[in-house]
Amino acid sequence: MNAIARVAALAATTLMTAASAKPLDIIVFPGGANWPLWVGNEKGLFAKHGVEVKITPTPNSVYQVENLVAGKFDIGFSTFDNVVAYDEGQGEANLDRPADLVAVMGGLSGGVRLIANPEIRSIADLKGKTLAVDAATTGYALALRKLLAQAGLAPGDYQFERLGGTTQRTEALMQNKTPATIVTSPIDLVPLAKGYKRLANVADDIGPYQATLYMVRREWARAHEEELVNFIRAVLEANAWLANRANRDEAAAIYRKYIPQANEQSSLKAWDALLGGGKEGLQVDGKIDPEGAMNVLRIRSEFGEPRKELKDPSKYIDESYYRKAAR
Repeated sequence: MNAIARVAALAATTLMTAASAKPLDIIVFPGGANWPLWVGNEKGLFAKHGVEVKITPTPNSVYQVENLVAGKFDIGFSTFDNVVAYDEGQGEANLDRPADLVAVMGGLSGGVRLIANPEIRSIADLKGKTLAVDAATTGYALALRKLLAQAGLAPGDYQFERLGGTTQRTEALMQNKTPATIVTSPIDLVPLAKGYKRLANVADDIGPYQATLYMVRREWARAHEEELVNFIRAVLEANAWLANRANRDEAAAIYRKYIPQANEQSSLKAWDALLGGGKEGLQVDGKIDPEGAMNVLRIRSEFGEPRKELKDPSKYIDESYYRKAAR
């Protein structure tokens, strides 16, 4: 087969793959942690593995979980704490059935920071303040409670106001609608560049922390194993491409396409923050951090309602699909 024929054959195969791709609806929180999904679509990696991914941003965790559990979405990119909270009946969304959620692949380790207005000098200065959260009893709100407690603040010393996901809360912070909130990497680069102050970093002040990851309903996963395995396989390939420093400039251009307000410098800083080789950032190998997951359980055991002692992260994790994809 000559070169022209090989190119034609490859093009034909690609078209056939795209035509037969299984659609997957993913609901995510807006932000740079979705970079692998953007790369998967832009580089044709999902099509290569026989799936067609549609990405929908969620305004908050309640909307995300309600619609994922209802079957309107197939996969969620969310916090590990949300998986645990809803499986334990401690979530804020009103569900008409058991959540039956399970984590299937890692996303972001750490990268969870408490950012405050410049005039706030320490966590102690937050006493008497109303702080922005997504949901008051799930997600990063409990990690925030832990940080506040470690600084000597009791639950009655502050209040929470529900202002949506990280992007919305960061905007609220910079519009002086809240004195402080949890902001995740690399979104935290924006307020920090404008003089806002980092009061705490969960990974430093609490320990390893499994932040976001991919979650599904167990029932859906059993019925769609092939699509889920192929999705994970494509994300792993996107992760590997994204983590290759030789692709840093092209990756930054993709970042700016999906976050138009970012410039070249900030998109490269985002790559450094998520993929620069530190202890925090994107989990390129797709593995969920056991100690980070255990810390989420420790925090939920301390602050979740109704109180439960949670000791086994594997109850909320099924890596069998990941292992098949990684073969």
